[in-house]
Parts: sequence; structure tokens; C-alpha cells
Amino acid sequence: MVLESFVTIEMTKLSSFKNKIPLPIRLFIGKAFLVFIIWKIVYGLFLYDSPLIYQILTKHVGESSVLVLNNLGDLSGFTAETEGWGSITDGELKTQVAAIYHSGNKVLYIADACNGLSLMVLYVGFIICMPSKFSRKLKYILIGLIIIDAFNILRCVGLIYVHEYFNHYFDFAHHHLFKAIVYALTFLLMTVYARKISLKPWVSFSIVCFIH
Repeated sequence: MVLESFVTIEMTKLSSFKNKIPLPIRLFIGKAFLVFIIWKIVYGLFLYDSPLIYQILTKHVGESSVLVLNNLGDLSGFTAETEGWGSITDGELKTQVAAIYHSGNKVLYIADACNGLSLMVLYVGFIICMPSKFSRKLKYILIGLIIIDAFNILRCVGLIYVHEYFNHYFDFAHHHLFKAIVYALTFLLMTVYARKISLKPWVSFSIVCFIH
């Protein structure tokens, strides 16, 4: 009986706390959790260890970085090659990376973790979870993905340039500076999308429900 009473009291407190959260926030959290679960399932079943991500995105980032570098001022002699990386399964390397070379010297590896996919998923998930018209969501998703991809390519170009000419700053640029910049850009894109979304009707509805 004591245990049942304790559980009942805690459940009542939890329900009361949940009802105090505005409806738009609850809906956003619920959608975000659903999108997160769906993405994890899709990634775990179809994309993890799949060459598809490399062929579509990672290779594109490597080749585009080289294209920019070879046409940037006096820089030239950069090439991108596909190389194996990681553990060996059935006699083959499981992971492919885009290896960037400058005049025959290896400069940078671009792996799947560096292709900007996680930022794209984060951005698209945010757009999906926010209330807005489908056409507006689609427009911002397409434009945002192009911007994130372009900025990620510039990030790789910047890292290669730092590696070549300011090598003592490379680790800081790789692990902190450029990572902070691309996340800040993604947050800015989210802010631009959300700035015209009015939650007042949703909030008013939730306040009325809370009062009653």
C-alpha cells in the first residue's frame, strides 16, 4: 500500500509538471524524440558501414575541396583519392575515406564523420519539428542543406590550408575553431527559419487548458 501510494503521488507530480509545460514545447519535444528514433533506426539498419554515405557525400566533399583549392589564388597540385580506413572484415577495409594529397604528400583524411551529415540531420530534424507550412519547410531544408554542405567544404579547405601553412594551429582549428563555426552557422540557419514562426495561438491554447 505504501509503495502504491508513493507511485501514485509521483505520477501525479509528473503529470502536473507535464501540464505546466506549454503545448508547443511538448509537441516539439515529442516530434524531436520521434525524429531521433526514426533516424537511429534508418542509420543503424541501412547506413551504418554502408558505402552509400561515402559515395554520395564524403567523396563529394573531398573532390569539391580539391576543386576549390586548385582554383584558390596560387594554390595547385591538390588531388583527392579514395582509400580504405578502419578495421578489416572479410579481407576488406570496412570504411572508405577521401584522402587529400598536395604534390604527392598526404594532407588530410575526410571520413564519413567529417562530411557534414550529422549537422544536416540536426538541421532537417529541427525544421520538421517546428510548426510551419510544408512549402516553407521544404524551401528552408533545400537552401539550408546547400549552405551547410558548402560551408563544410570551406571548412575542409580551411583545414587543409592551415595544415599546409600554419601547421602548429591545425589541432586547435580542427577540434575547436572550425567545429564551433559550423555549429554556429547551423544554429543561425535554425534561428532564421524560426524567427517568423508565431507560437502565440499555441501558447494561448495551452494556457487556457492549464487554467481549466
